[in-house]
Amino acid sequence: MDRIDRALLALLQEDSRRTADKLGEELGLSRSAVTRRIQNLAQEGIIAREVVVLGDRFRASRVAAIVNVQFDRHKPAEADQFKRAIRALPEVQLFVLITGASDALLLVSVRDMDHFNVFADQLASMPLVRRYETSFIKRMEKFTTSVPLE
Repeated sequence: MDRIDRALLALLQEDSRRTADKLGEELGLSRSAVTRRIQNLAQEGIIAREVVVLGDRFRASRVAAIVNVQFDRHKPAEADQFKRAIRALPEVQLFVLITGASDALLLVSVRDMDHFNVFADQLASMPLVRRYETSFIKRMEKFTTSVPLE
């Protein structure tokens, strides 16, 4: 990946709706060169997919929470079952395994507190879950899907 690919990725991370013509103007490339680079980046797995990021107006109407999960024990079979179950829950936007006092961190988005309570009951019933702690997000100050390229 060269500096032009990095510049292209930076532009696409800002707004993937830009046309190949517009990207070409900004990068000093032809439309076909831009298209070819995008296809190559996708084939290499650097570009995974294109998505729509919902705006503040929609996100503000939802309840968002960060949930720290502590496991009861560390058995590979139960951990795999937990991972599959969490990945299948549409409320979970982010799921990472972490070090420290907790074993997993979840970013959760739900309609309202009743919906969160249903989610929390599901989480608490999972065999691997020893305990969980929830912090509700008061205001989202920064949200990005962009990854630094340097």
